[in-house]
Amino acid sequence: MSRILYAIQGTGNGHLSRALDLVPLLQARCSQLDVLVSGPPADLPLPFEVRYHAQGMGFLFGKKGGINFVKTFWQFNSAKFLHEIRHLPVESYDLVISDFEPVSSWACKLRQVPCVALSHQSAVLHPAAPRPDREDPAGRAVLKHYAPSTAQYGFHFRAYAPGIFTPVIRQQVRELNPVNEGHYTVYLPAYEEKILVERLQYLSRVVRWEVFSKHSVAPAEYGNVRVWPVSGSAFLRSLAGSAGVLCGAGFESPAEALFLGKKLLVMPMKQQYEQQCNAAALAKMGVPVIKNFKDKNLDRVDQWLRQQETVPVDYPDQTAAIIDQLLREQLPGERVGKGEL
Repeated sequence: MSRILYAIQGTGNGHLSRALDLVPLLQARCSQLDVLVSGPPADLPLPFEVRYHAQGMGFLFGKKGGINFVKTFWQFNSAKFLHEIRHLPVESYDLVISDFEPVSSWACKLRQVPCVALSHQSAVLHPAAPRPDREDPAGRAVLKHYAPSTAQYGFHFRAYAPGIFTPVIRQQVRELNPVNEGHYTVYLPAYEEKILVERLQYLSRVVRWEVFSKHSVAPAEYGNVRVWPVSGSAFLRSLAGSAGVLCGAGFESPAEALFLGKKLLVMPMKQQYEQQCNAAALAKMGVPVIKNFKDKNLDRVDQWLRQQETVPVDYPDQTAAIIDQLLREQLPGERVGKGEL
């Protein structure tokens, strides 16, 4: 049995949501699993021990639909980042697995230690994955070099090629009983509460909106718009009972909405290449996409509210089999589980 370091990008909630299922599977398959999380404090409570907390190289959400580059720049401490890279003992592990986590990836590159990427970003970079019509060479370069790896296993909305798997749908979501209680669940972390309330009420004062905001600290109600701080349990309840989901073009939230059979509308973050790629993939599947909340896009939202069609997907629970395949291929000679893909 081996010692494994599993490193997770903590910006946003998607990577950590996936880790809720991956960590127990890895723990059952090695003698020691140490977890590293980099980035800001997590919104989700983690039911496992985190050995290493790192600053990493995350970004901060803005309030008008994109990344706050000024705050991101000023909060980044390059000297601390280099210190974290130099002092993370990656060479003492038999295997390092990185979910788009830069400290572990660059520590491995510095010491010429293999680093296995297990992430959505690995799939986005694959030549077979959909891309937006308008390319972004700089954005693609950042995505490619942010967390370098020596082997890649990726998750995407469809299995576009060998080594790309359908999403990890956490057990908390698989166990939900989806119903339609009439409200719409909204998760757009790059918008502040004030803008969301104004735009949603402008769209419709009849529709009930349930908004989860990274910029809010207490629940609030504005007519037909209810706002909550980001909360895992409250979000899942709202998601399960929703008539539809309006969210960014991240990965986990759209995948969970599709899995639950919810109609979906996505709005990719500005200046975020990964979300532009996700939006392109979702559009090919039939999911409507809007660029922003400008008036010229609101007719598309009205049309979405009136429609009933959903996009069917097949996301089987193959997480254990994926882990077993990774360990067989990256730790030859090790005895691992019996899952087969």
